[in-house]
Amino acid sequence: MDLPLSDRQIVGKDIQKVEFGWPIGRPHCALLVNGLWEVRSTLESDRIARVIFCMGGGQMILLHGFIKKTQKTPQADMELALRRKREVM
Repeated sequence: MDLPLSDRQIVGKDIQKVEFGWPIGRPHCALLVNGLWEVRSTLESDRIARVIFCMGGGQMILLHGFIKKTQKTPQADMELALRRKREVM
């Protein structure tokens, strides 16, 4: 993601909350499908960012980040995260 520093800091802090608070639920984190989870961030620029991750070997593995523009997570973003999950697992 190409984000301003303040937005990157928000995403980083939200990832940290999930990483160190695991298991954690909404509003910080939500289950998607097939072992994929999302870190949910609301940015200062009134945009919504998501970072899709999975858990493996007790570690949080970040797979894909994007700015959410629709209510539903776009299929292309889900497919990319699933492909990356298969590569690392």
